[in-house]
Amino acid sequence: MDIDVVVEDVASLDPELLQLPELSPLAVKESPHAADDLFSQWLSLPQTGRLVRSLIDDAKAGASINALGNSCNVNAAGSASLPSMFPAGSAPPLSPRSSSGSPRISKQRTNPSLGSPLKLIGEPVREIIPQFYFQNGCPPPKELKEQCLSRIDDLFSKYVDGLQVHEFKLVTKEICKLPSFFSSSLFRKIDTDCTGIVTRDGFIKYWVDGNMLTMDTATKIFKIIRQPECKYLTQVDFKPVLQELLATHPGLEFLQSTPEFQERYAETVIYRIFYYINRSGNGHLTLRELKRGNLIAAMQHAEEEEDINKVMRFFCYEHFYVIYCKFWELDTDHDFLIGKENLIKYGNHALTYRIVEIIFSQVPRKFTSNVEGKMGYEDFVYFMLSEEDKSSEPSLEYWFKCIDLDSNGVITPTEMQFFYEEQFHRMECMALEPVLFEDILCQIVDMIAPEREDYITLRDMKGCKLSGNVFNILFNLNKFMAFESRDPFLIRQEREDPTLTEWDRFAHREYIRLSMEEDGEDVSNGSAEVWDETLEAPF
Repeated sequence: MDIDVVVEDVASLDPELLQLPELSPLAVKESPHAADDLFSQWLSLPQTGRLVRSLIDDAKAGASINALGNSCNVNAAGSASLPSMFPAGSAPPLSPRSSSGSPRISKQRTNPSLGSPLKLIGEPVREIIPQFYFQNGCPPPKELKEQCLSRIDDLFSKYVDGLQVHEFKLVTKEICKLPSFFSSSLFRKIDTDCTGIVTRDGFIKYWVDGNMLTMDTATKIFKIIRQPECKYLTQVDFKPVLQELLATHPGLEFLQSTPEFQERYAETVIYRIFYYINRSGNGHLTLRELKRGNLIAAMQHAEEEEDINKVMRFFCYEHFYVIYCKFWELDTDHDFLIGKENLIKYGNHALTYRIVEIIFSQVPRKFTSNVEGKMGYEDFVYFMLSEEDKSSEPSLEYWFKCIDLDSNGVITPTEMQFFYEEQFHRMECMALEPVLFEDILCQIVDMIAPEREDYITLRDMKGCKLSGNVFNILFNLNKFMAFESRDPFLIRQEREDPTLTEWDRFAHREYIRLSMEEDGEDVSNGSAEVWDETLEAPF
């Protein structure tokens, strides 16, 4: 009996394969003879002798032996399970293994079927993950590329030498699927040598080979108008787009005779874009901010709508008219700068002195006028948008910074009382029944329902639809009184069209009022020249 070959396996026996809870693998490794003693004990069992003799007889007869050491035609004795060295009922359960597994590892293998599956485990199949990141954009599918090339050939077939800028608009709309007022910006992006011509090959190199086909609209616009090697957009990047919009949009055609107001309109639109979209407030508009905002949808709306006043977001001319006229009324010396004494008159002296002081201390936003103690036109646009629509997130952030006197991120009752004291005094002077601050504080807490009653966070404010009223209570007496009286006309307006924002409704009312005032002045003066021509009047 070739027991020696089997004994040689003991030297390579892995203690982990013994699966003996009574004897740890570490103890087997520390005692080199432990495996020999255990194997000798197993061989001394009567059942083991019968099993080994049966296997030898089967091997001599040429019967195939499976990995468990049993022949395919074994009898009842030969097919019995391996004898155990443990008493009946005390053997621990084996760990799950393949039916073809063997705890013995042989150094000499003459028959592949006797090999241990522990050494025959194949290497894991490598799953090929397709490339998902492309530095310069995902390449277009073959079919999309062929369709685009065919369309390019059709448009450029009549222009063998290339397209000039005034002929390029169709390419921008039909192939690039962009608003037509991006035509000049895209043309200049491709015509880097300033030849005044864009050839078929030049366009394919930029648009098709540059993988612009597969990009979303926001990414396309971002790449087209941004400066080279720049990772964000600035206000200057939008000027060429607004210039072309003013030159081509039918709803703005009447402004072509007054270039100075075309410039003011473009500036106002850009300021509004950065007010709402540039959430970081650093003047650097990122691709993420562009995608998260509604600017792209507004641009597409402006492309499709001939009446620019129906494009409420950013481009509405009536909104510009209201903002500019308000600024013009306050800027009495028309130096395009506003001081504290001017801003305090806003809204028929609606604001308190304390809030005006905070605004001019540049707490909510640093002024861009570069003149000490003066607010420029851009600063006024930010202020007015914040004042007239306190439901928007930029407005809530603007006024929260004003009330948070110690800039610790929370508004306390002490800070609110500081601003309400002036409101209380104004109500007394106007013979109105003043409301005690304790009652006001209870009302504010009921409206906001903050997480903690001892202070209010910006998160609390953003989670409540009535947050704007809190600021009106603290520093805008006119709006505070309107809120207390619950003007039924305003409530009905809000219910009629809930899609309109507070700013939309305010701008509409003010535009009608300003138009009626202008018409009245025209009639009384008998002339359309209402403004002094020596000054830069809006209209």
